[in-house]
Amino acid sequence: MKKHWLCLLAVTLLGIAPLTAAAMDDHKHHGSKTPAKKEAHAGHDHKGHSGMEMDGDTLMLGEQVAEGVEAMAHLKDVKEAMAKVGMNHTHHLMVEFIDLAQGQGIEQGIAAVKVVDPAGQESDAVALVGMDGHFGADLTLSEKGDYLFKVGTKLPDGKKRQYEFKYSAK
Repeated sequence: MKKHWLCLLAVTLLGIAPLTAAAMDDHKHHGSKTPAKKEAHAGHDHKGHSGMEMDGDTLMLGEQVAEGVEAMAHLKDVKEAMAKVGMNHTHHLMVEFIDLAQGQGIEQGIAAVKVVDPAGQESDAVALVGMDGHFGADLTLSEKGDYLFKVGTKLPDGKKRQYEFKYSAK
């Protein structure tokens, strides 16, 4: 049993690392506190990136702003890696939160996602765990069709925020 958990942890970390690195490379300026970087971010338009393929198995689902905090969501296909360790999860959802006023990432707080499947059934809330600059969770998206991710947060400022992202499984 201990070996199973160690394998699962290793596969999960290996599956997350490329996603995190790609996201951080693409959005380095979000973590900077320098005024020049904040100004660069303020004028940078992320629109049009929604659904863009990031690195073969990773999709950018889009960005949304709620009460001064931008959420950027990515979805990584982890089906093969999870199957190797006997798990049925198919995707890793990653959401990065950026405080637009401060120009830096938010790594503390509570986040969760409810998934509405293609049949319209909404899941229970799944905790998004803080990890290496983002919040994430492994999900099972086994049906073909349109999914809706309803992300709810309570970040360090105490405000509750809601974001929605869509994904179409082919």
